[in-house]
Amino acid sequence: MKKVLKFGGTSVGSIERIQHVANIIKKERDAGNQIIAIVSAMSGKTNELIDLSNQISKKFDKRELDVLLSSGEQVTCALLTGALIDQNLNAKSWLNWQIPILTSGEHTNSRIINMNISKINEHLSRGGIAIVPGFQGISEKGEITTIGRGGSDATAVAFAKAFNADSCEIYTDVDGVFSSDPNKIPVAKKIDQISYDEMLELSSLGAKVMQPSAVQTAMMYNIPLEVKSTFTDRKGTKIFDQENIDYRKSVTGVAYSKDDAKITLIGVEDKPGVAANIFEPMNKAQINIDMVIQNISSDQKTTDVTFTIKRNDFLKAKEILENNKNISYKSLTHNDKVAKVSIVGAGMVSTPGVTYRMFKALADEKINILAISTSEIKLSVIIDEENTLNAIKKLHTIFELD
Repeated sequence: MKKVLKFGGTSVGSIERIQHVANIIKKERDAGNQIIAIVSAMSGKTNELIDLSNQISKKFDKRELDVLLSSGEQVTCALLTGALIDQNLNAKSWLNWQIPILTSGEHTNSRIINMNISKINEHLSRGGIAIVPGFQGISEKGEITTIGRGGSDATAVAFAKAFNADSCEIYTDVDGVFSSDPNKIPVAKKIDQISYDEMLELSSLGAKVMQPSAVQTAMMYNIPLEVKSTFTDRKGTKIFDQENIDYRKSVTGVAYSKDDAKITLIGVEDKPGVAANIFEPMNKAQINIDMVIQNISSDQKTTDVTFTIKRNDFLKAKEILENNKNISYKSLTHNDKVAKVSIVGAGMVSTPGVTYRMFKALADEKINILAISTSEIKLSVIIDEENTLNAIKKLHTIFELD
């Protein structure tokens, strides 16, 4: 079997852990598998490098930031390969430009578009093990680029696709995907199997286990994923297409993110093109809009528009709106201390009463809902940040996930 194994930052966070990862790879190789291992920087390393760049300048050049940040994975590649060679294994590290891994898009947020598989395939056919850095690539102009935080997951899935691997295993510091954050909800339980759709919703709603774009790629090319712990031998969570999943439970998990802000424009003129005028400058400033709620105007003249964004974009967004001459509104209200709490489950489609149960549960806890957004398999609400933990615990219990 050809396997892609990805090891996150905590899995390679120290020399002892790197040696432990080398033992996992050796065990897989001894079982007769061809192995490509994708590695992250040692935990804390990327933040350390960002901190160094901030000490130089708060507007550190993005091209040079990519050169700086990509060095973290290079260190791990060399150390892990060295540990494997020390065990008399035919291991070799390949940096992004040596393969090469081709990317497109801007610095610090590019995406993988292609890679050359011939050299690594040749090495694998001779019984070799390939160690590759995650999170990075090289542009058509020959510039080193990085693919966003958590990008090693995207690298792993791209490799699984390019090499037509039999499996892609994501090794991390938890036993798999849980029904909620096990650090905050000790009674959260591990999910044995989850669909791509549900995993995509959970990861984009704040569950930190996997990067959303990696789940999306796996879904597009039907690459089976498994999230498992580097530190225990327990079975992980398998992620695959919906047909193979049991949907007797309406809700699979509860996710949350606490770095949100909410802005409401009151008394906006109700006519075509107004929403575009509001959000066009946001798009230009690369501010990601999450929920959008527009009230129906009773007088057909004015309406209120509410939307949510990430908290670190809040001041920039507020400034854009206040200086935007293309839209008129009576007043602007905001709350930058909100959280988004969501329930996710493919079984929700066929289970009546899920919405009512969620709203009733929050009402019982006297938690006010500030905004609501729904999809077929997700129901999200915005609430005051201070109520987050209480809301998650209550929903976890109500939907029998404890």
